[in-house]
Amino acid sequence: MDTETKIDLIRRPPTEEVLTMDNLRQILETEEHPIAYNGWEPSGLVHLGTGVICAYKMKDFVEAGTRFKAYLSTWHAWLNNKLGGNLELIRTAADLFKHSWIALGVPEDKVEFIYSDKLYNNLSYWAKTIMTAKNLTIARTRRTLEIAGRKETEAHYVSDFLYTPMQVADIFHMEVKICQLGMDQRKGNVVARELGEKLGFWKPVCVHHHLLQGLEKPAVWPIPEGKEKEAVASAKMSKSKPETCVFIYDSPQEIKQKITKAFCPEKTIEFNPILDICKHIIFRENETFTVNRPAKYGGTAEYQSFQELKTAYKRGDLHPQDLKNALADELAVILEPVRRYFENIREARECLNAIKNAETTR
Repeated sequence: MDTETKIDLIRRPPTEEVLTMDNLRQILETEEHPIAYNGWEPSGLVHLGTGVICAYKMKDFVEAGTRFKAYLSTWHAWLNNKLGGNLELIRTAADLFKHSWIALGVPEDKVEFIYSDKLYNNLSYWAKTIMTAKNLTIARTRRTLEIAGRKETEAHYVSDFLYTPMQVADIFHMEVKICQLGMDQRKGNVVARELGEKLGFWKPVCVHHHLLQGLEKPAVWPIPEGKEKEAVASAKMSKSKPETCVFIYDSPQEIKQKITKAFCPEKTIEFNPILDICKHIIFRENETFTVNRPAKYGGTAEYQSFQELKTAYKRGDLHPQDLKNALADELAVILEPVRRYFENIREARECLNAIKNAETTR
């Protein structure tokens, strides 16, 4: 496969940013199978963002010929006190994440799944963590707390400041040349780029993907001018707000209920979570999006691109409820293989039930 084809796959949506294109091209021209990775805190159920969006990029990177490492950072989840700080339960969540991506079509034989316990038994990993910490000020580290889902004012323990040095050490210890994470992890990746060569390593390429918007109305609406960036960060789909996200295991009825209640202002494109899902999932899966509706409301409509759908919605040619109904139906079809996988694979089903029970009793 030629370099430009590989670049097209890596840049394929939902990719939003590459730091930098020149660096990416250089790596692809000098290494046949560079190591790429994404990392997650395994801390609960998997929603459309963590599941479908991340699966898309894993498959893109595998097709582009990279050696992809899916890093299940159980210790980062533990540091963040996820699942009550129960490390055994966090490890079960890691197994659930792995099963979830396999159910979504990620090739198990072409992606290396790594649990952080494996890395942290190695003293040289901790040496990299200390080297990174020694080159970071408290102020600089505080500005990266977004990668742990915290605001700059929410660091209360020394462990909060370990999060970023550990994440940077992860990159160099696993010999990662391309960091493929969500936009919320950008600040941590930029630290790795800034410090890599100074620490005697390299400057990794950073490929950041889009974060799906949660289904709820933004806390402040309409979004004040100049506050768009903050609004995007605070409105991302989150498993900590289960009523505002679609989990990949949801039944068609559950999907319908959640989508029906979702924020979807008429004729409004910006910060519309229903259109966000259409753009990044529906039109990634299908070339055509069909909206079935009674003849008195315009009859069946077919859209050949997201641009066409967006234009029709902005004009008022498509009612929010008709759009929601069509989206719910499409998501139910897309997620059918996941439901079937968890029905048929006992180990996967037991992981799912364990995490569901833990979420219920917390």
